[in-house]
Amino acid sequence: MKHIDLYTDGSCSGNPGPGGWGAILIYRGVEKELSGGESQTTNNRMELTAAISGLQALKEPCAVDLYTDSQYIASAIEKGWLRGWKARGWKKADKSPVLNPDLWQALDEQLAIHEVTLHWVKGHAENEYNNRCDALAVAETKKRK
Repeated sequence: MKHIDLYTDGSCSGNPGPGGWGAILIYRGVEKELSGGESQTTNNRMELTAAISGLQALKEPCAVDLYTDSQYIASAIEKGWLRGWKARGWKKADKSPVLNPDLWQALDEQLAIHEVTLHWVKGHAENEYNNRCDALAVAETKKRK
């Protein structure tokens, strides 16, 4: 199984507002940048879209180290929220609907394909790849203002 490092970040100007996302895939020292955005979105949607898009770009099941500065994604995966939401039909423990169910379902599908190890990184800090993903996301956001 191929090993991939995937760095992701999302951006939004206003919440909701125009937003962008960036992802960097690294395989054997080769880097591939991906980015995109929407004219009306939220920061959490862009964070999720970055992770989903990076995983969807893989052409076969891979072992992926996924680096994100999103506490939303990290907590949902590491604390088992995602598993619980799915088991309850995309409802939270209080029976209210999960926000962004379309994206959580898409991420869940990708997590079933790939062996993903999640790593939370501090945003806007010393991580070169996180900073590059942030620059990609911000550039996409600016295109939509």
